[in-house]
Amino acid sequence: MNGRIAGISGMLAGLVDRAGDWPLRLAFVLGLLAAPLVWRGLVGPLPVPQLSTPLPLLLLAGVLVGIGTRLAAGCTSGHGVCGLSRLSPRSLLATLSFMGSAGLTVFVMRHLLGWS
Repeated sequence: MNGRIAGISGMLAGLVDRAGDWPLRLAFVLGLLAAPLVWRGLVGPLPVPQLSTPLPLLLLAGVLVGIGTRLAAGCTSGHGVCGLSRLSPRSLLATLSFMGSAGLTVFVMRHLLGWS
């Protein structure tokens, strides 16, 4: 409502740092966490994903995403959705980096390492 960027990493960082607007940030994050519960109450259970990727690989991926988020000063939602809509050159570069890295990772894992 007030023109703020809804980047998830920025919201979480503001909670950890106890920024002056932390109640607003907390409400936003709690809303994200509550949404599946509201969905379940209104529509029914969500489908359960069947993951074939080993847990250590998922954890490593999460850590790498966190490091990249910190290095890029924002996450995909902050740069790719909010930053691009504001025509931010920094967000364009960050989004191109995210997407290029993702494509390269898929290529290496599927075609060079043989993972599916």
